[in-house]
Amino acid sequence: MKAAKIYRLGDLIELCDDRNTEGKYTVDDVRGISNTKEVMLTKADITDRSLENFQVVKPNYFVFNRRTTRMGEKIGLGYNDTGKDFIVTEDYVVFHIKEKTKIIPEYLFMFFNRDEFDRYCRWDSWGSATEFFNWENMCFVLIPLPPLAAQQKAVAVYNALKANLAAYEQGLEDLKIVCDGFIEDLRKKNTSERIGPYIEEVCRKNSNNKIKEVRSISVRKEFNLTNAKVNKEELGNYLIVEPSHLAFVQTTGNEKCLAFAYNDYDYPVVVSSVDKVIKSKDSTKLNLEFLALFLHRAEFDRYARYHSWGSAREVFTYEDMCDVQIPLPSLEVQQSIVNMYKCYTERRRIVAELKTKIKTVCPILIKGSLENM
Repeated sequence: MKAAKIYRLGDLIELCDDRNTEGKYTVDDVRGISNTKEVMLTKADITDRSLENFQVVKPNYFVFNRRTTRMGEKIGLGYNDTGKDFIVTEDYVVFHIKEKTKIIPEYLFMFFNRDEFDRYCRWDSWGSATEFFNWENMCFVLIPLPPLAAQQKAVAVYNALKANLAAYEQGLEDLKIVCDGFIEDLRKKNTSERIGPYIEEVCRKNSNNKIKEVRSISVRKEFNLTNAKVNKEELGNYLIVEPSHLAFVQTTGNEKCLAFAYNDYDYPVVVSSVDKVIKSKDSTKLNLEFLALFLHRAEFDRYARYHSWGSAREVFTYEDMCDVQIPLPSLEVQQSIVNMYKCYTERRRIVAELKTKIKTVCPILIKGSLENM
């Protein structure tokens, strides 16, 4: 077995600085990048912001966020495999491969997708309050490379896994459209009612500190393991969310949406005392999971933002929630829609698992390509 030749990444890649000076690209073309190495629709508020200085990311180009602090100990990085151009903020760094006879773009992306690379970027970041992994740091990265044929074999396996994931994701979005369409049809055919009479606020605190399952409420409308430093021996002031109860964050200004989660676990969890917890007061009239589906729509996020009040902090209160009006068909119809949505959430869970597995495959494929030279 021959030893792989080690290259300095700066000898293989080239910095790009193609700006949107002619205004060819619009708000619809703006993208952000995540620490999971995905390109996504931007979450930044770019209203009234000039896009002339935004950078163009062409197909097969890479882009990364120099800032590594507050990124979950990872580097935000993306690869444009969409087949079309998009633009990113001027704060990002865009580059492409100049030595195409030595490295395949997808192989480099697999190299970036390893946890080891994230650890290296955090270790090599510099700064005080904010730490950066700059272009110069990227250029100093060392990468062992097998022949192109070995790279291509690894990339072929990786691309096959991604193709399967893409097909599964497409089916997932189709199912989501069906669920949303069903609810929209109900809105047109049924009279909407105020939900206040059918829900009740729950203010039970974890006073005996018995429950240790601490959760945060995400903008994806689900419970997450909290990233905050929480002393699990001091959870007496946290609110208990029993199974089949719903909790939501009152502030809407930060994420421009209503963050909430329905507890479909078979055990209780606790959330911050500033959140609100509700349960169904009349289960013969309202299935709380059905309410969760209604709140899950982007249209309701816009409603919640419009009905939020405040100056420094805009809030959507429990009283505002009581004023929400929704169509209330029979419980049988509500349950049928809930069952359909459960299929969607299960498929979404599988998609998340597939993404994780694809990421874990990257270091294996890299290692295999180097060992089988």
